[in-house]
Amino acid sequence: MIPPRQHVPSCPQAAIAPQGRANGREVADLKFDMGQLFRALSAVALSAGLFIGSLLMGSALADDMPRGRTSGLPIPRFVSIKSNPVNVRIGPSGDYDIAWKFTKAGLPVEVTQEFDVWFKIRDSEGQEGWVQKTLLSGRRTALVSPWDKGPPVPMMDKSGGATIIANLEHQVLVDVNACDGKWCRVTVENLRGWIKQEMLWGVYPGEKVE
Repeated sequence: MIPPRQHVPSCPQAAIAPQGRANGREVADLKFDMGQLFRALSAVALSAGLFIGSLLMGSALADDMPRGRTSGLPIPRFVSIKSNPVNVRIGPSGDYDIAWKFTKAGLPVEVTQEFDVWFKIRDSEGQEGWVQKTLLSGRRTALVSPWDKGPPVPMMDKSGGATIIANLEHQVLVDVNACDGKWCRVTVENLRGWIKQEMLWGVYPGEKVE
């Protein structure tokens, strides 16, 4: 009598692959599918890791931005002269000599350093000196291309607009109302319009002002 374990059923031989081969093929197929899944999950994890890493790096860079020791605000940054006249000194104290005086309020200056109540500023001509922080304002102003001596700068009716509402001479002082990174809405006397941001000294390239 043939033992039951040795009994061969009456079905096609191709359907009765040896157990080892059948298991080997199934395992191989399973390994292939699992490998694909593992690689896919690894790619997703890597992408997520890179994304999170970029966010953390951006946050770290933002946290690492230089800040004023007194104000806690970014250094450098643009402000404006609050009143006139304003004495600009060669050092951060009233004991230092006066380097020059601002005789017009509203002029934009760039704060490059802070020391107690004294801020080091730079004007549009690159001259630097120290003024008391109470003589500066957060009001944003700008000079129209003070470095240029060419044709006047057109003021447009809107950002990227085609209609010129005025032509502004170089070094004209304007109030900065807003900037979108490429154009700034400015006010001068009773006119309000848009000027290319790159034509203003008092805002940074690409800076957004609200």
